[in-house]
Amino acid sequence: MTHRAKPMKGIVLAGGTGTRLHPLTLGVSKQLMPIYNKPMIYYPIATLVSSGIQEILLITTPQDASLFKTLLRDGSAWGIRFTYLTQSKPEGIAQALVLAEAFLDGAPAALILGDNLFHGKGLSDLLRQQTNPSGATIFGYAVNDPERYGVIAFDAQMNPVDLIEKPSNPPSTYAVPGIYFYNHEAPARAKAVTKSGRGEYEITEVNKSYLKDGALSVVLLDPGFTWLDTGTFAALSEASQFVEVLENRQGQLIGAPEWAAFQAGFIDADQLSALATPLMRSGYGQQLLKALNSYGAR
Repeated sequence: MTHRAKPMKGIVLAGGTGTRLHPLTLGVSKQLMPIYNKPMIYYPIATLVSSGIQEILLITTPQDASLFKTLLRDGSAWGIRFTYLTQSKPEGIAQALVLAEAFLDGAPAALILGDNLFHGKGLSDLLRQQTNPSGATIFGYAVNDPERYGVIAFDAQMNPVDLIEKPSNPPSTYAVPGIYFYNHEAPARAKAVTKSGRGEYEITEVNKSYLKDGALSVVLLDPGFTWLDTGTFAALSEASQFVEVLENRQGQLIGAPEWAAFQAGFIDADQLSALATPLMRSGYGQQLLKALNSYGAR
């Protein structure tokens, strides 16, 4: 019997202890730290919303859950719906798919890491193309330090043949960014993963299970796209500078869930204006209205 696909749901993994950002994160979640003028968590949420996803699960730590709920509420103001789930102990990215099983209820899933920032012309269209996968879709992005990430090995025709987590001798420069698209099988596949030597349920093993079955697609992102993992001091500063330059010099609006929701058709111009009004003093509201006015002038 053919499985009837449900609308894709989103998962943002915003747990963990943020040890790479201590002492900044001793008192607050990493994903609540600022990237220029927005909380870090806004960026992955905006990415999911721009993909056309309206139901999003936020996986957080028990001590930070109330802070996320204060910031994001139920999502209805943005035309979306948030569900919250706490993770008492972070044990790897694949654990998120197991925890999300009831939330997904047989729907396909887009899983994004709460400290990853994506940007680029045409990115929304590219992501929307992945929202009804027959198997799984991951991305490849060329980096200078692939040994820090999951890395893709290719054959001579650039077909993926293996995925290796944090290899000491990387088979390519293509790292796997922290956004993954899965069909309804993802929770079951994640349950079959055993802990690695690092004591984690590796997302690489879930992806390898799809690869073994011939059900993994790899989309290589060209240099026109930007992917930033903002989990270190240097990366956090770099991301803030990146957003500041593009917003102030080029007038772009990056990582704004309100704007993503408007562009996705989840809220209308009046609703966006109402969201912008209380944010005028900081300048963020002015950015939203400027984007709206420019959109209307096209």
